[in-house]
Amino acid sequence: MTASSIVARNISVEFPIYENSHRSLKKAVLNLTTGGRIGQDAGRHAIVKALDNLSFSFGEGDRVGLVGHNGSGKTTLLRTLSGVYAPVRGELTVRGKIASLLDVSMGLDPDATGFENIYLRGILDGLKPARIRSKIDEIADFSELGDYLNLPVRTYSSGMMLRLAFAISTSVEADILIMDEWLSVGDAEFSVKAAERLETLVGQASILVLATHDPNLVSRVCTRKVAMEHGKVISDEAVTPPPPQPNDHQPLVSHTANVPH
Repeated sequence: MTASSIVARNISVEFPIYENSHRSLKKAVLNLTTGGRIGQDAGRHAIVKALDNLSFSFGEGDRVGLVGHNGSGKTTLLRTLSGVYAPVRGELTVRGKIASLLDVSMGLDPDATGFENIYLRGILDGLKPARIRSKIDEIADFSELGDYLNLPVRTYSSGMMLRLAFAISTSVEADILIMDEWLSVGDAEFSVKAAERLETLVGQASILVLATHDPNLVSRVCTRKVAMEHGKVISDEAVTPPPPQPNDHQPLVSHTANVPH
């Protein structure tokens, strides 16, 4: 079995700005002063260099914490690793099945029932119908939505929709886990259960890439800390875990939002 790995060689991601007026371009530049670098492509269009010539290698056992201010390129890098964005230059090689927890609600059809959405998301994730059927009961039980799973998702509250999306997204088996720190799932009781499920998923993954602003999370979970600024990697250093404390068990992610259910 081939070991999981992520290898990037001089990758760049750019977004063109198709604005003709100097006023619009000036506004775009001002809004992006803390983000990527501004340049021009071959057609003289303004571009944002969201990722600028990155090279790195993540291998088995790596728990990578991406840190940096808003606009530093963390989310763009996560989306590139997930296949949402393609590098305009360089080479990105990923070996292993990826699970992306960047936007768990993405892809839910509001007019389809909860059960139908389980099938739809499973198909989008490349699962065969038989494999999806084997997961339905477990996903339904975890979501705690009961008969609501027979109703269209548009009738759900925001908390109910998040429960369903989280239950589906975390039911996957993956070699590489891509995660942002947005995770916050419902009321206190469900959050505890969600945190335990997340710990299990992280523990089973060969590679974790996590973007976060929480230094405590990095020191507790990660083996490497990669700092980004203006679309570049400015440091890549090993993380020394804190010494274990007796009876000290903390969840991987703090869930602070109180989403209605």
